[in-house]
Amino acid sequence: MTVSPPRNAVLGGSLAVVAALALSACGAAPTNSSTTADGKNAATATSVADFGGMDALVKAAKKEGTLHAIALPRDWANYGALIDGFTKKYGIKITDENPDGSSQDEINAVTSRKGQDRAPDVLDLGSSFALSAAQQGLLAPYKVASFDQIPAGQKDPKGQWFNDYGGYISIGCDAKRVKTCPTTFADLLKPQYKGQVALNGNPTKSGSAFGGVFAAALANKGSFDDIQPGLDFFAKLKKNGNYTPVESTPATVEKGETPISIDWDYLNAGYADEFKSKGVDWKVSVPSDGQFSQYYSQAINKDAPHPAAARLWQEYLYSAEGQNLWLKGYARPALMTSMESAGTLDKTAAAKLPQVSGTPAFPTEAQQSKAKTVIASGWAKAVSG
Repeated sequence: MTVSPPRNAVLGGSLAVVAALALSACGAAPTNSSTTADGKNAATATSVADFGGMDALVKAAKKEGTLHAIALPRDWANYGALIDGFTKKYGIKITDENPDGSSQDEINAVTSRKGQDRAPDVLDLGSSFALSAAQQGLLAPYKVASFDQIPAGQKDPKGQWFNDYGGYISIGCDAKRVKTCPTTFADLLKPQYKGQVALNGNPTKSGSAFGGVFAAALANKGSFDDIQPGLDFFAKLKKNGNYTPVESTPATVEKGETPISIDWDYLNAGYADEFKSKGVDWKVSVPSDGQFSQYYSQAINKDAPHPAAARLWQEYLYSAEGQNLWLKGYARPALMTSMESAGTLDKTAAAKLPQVSGTPAFPTEAQQSKAKTVIASGWAKAVSG
């Protein structure tokens, strides 16, 4: 049974405890020319209707001509196809800075480049980061045309953020380098996996790594209220030599540096396709002892230098075309259930999703905040030495 997680606090998780990036302050402050003849301003529009309709939004976005994105790897949930599709449809160039950056890097760019034309227009954040950004007043309220179809628990009521795509924490394994691939967190402690187990990032900065620690907690008698067993698990993994501090990427997997990677299932499944032609037999399993699912969230920078393009990007992502492109990247889109009912879901792509049974549950905002605090204070100690 394939489950589309009706998420509430999504994926991601780390703490805004990381020092801000040292970003140079070159670039002039943006000038907002995205105003219609009757005085409607894209920077303050809270919906496409509020701006005068889709035609008006497209016209204003094309006039801006550019969209600044950040931390969107082309091989992450099929973002390459989304970027290309948007540009082809509207003729708007997308610049994607620091594609391998973390959610915290995105927030740092927003705060350090406030008032500059170099600031990111749109953000794709782990849920706890989206919550933090909203609390800091960094996000613009905007409700896409399909906003009402996004489940209530998966969006900010004001539209400051809303879930886009999600998945389950999984274990990816290079079956040509690893004799018997692990399928549970308990397996990862076995001595034959010495120096082979990696995370995709640091959980104090990366949503996927944060999810990995939460999944490990659930696999070791923890709960959404108690992530400490997840830290204890990685401390044990480090102590017995199985954990490697090398952060897994497609490049490290291909080189054999991270033959076992704890990551989102849509990333691991995508890697399996990508690696076939390179001779890597990448196996993917969702661990039954630590089933953790969450979403990422979309948001618009309140001070976006290209506010019309930012809003048009969101409309594209939440159209059937955009949602199905995420689905083709093995990610479960937020509108999956409503699209299935409407008959607009790509059934072929849906059938290829990693199979998971049961109904997913999600941590609340308070539980995520508590978990972030615990990880911020304990992660370095857990994996040091």
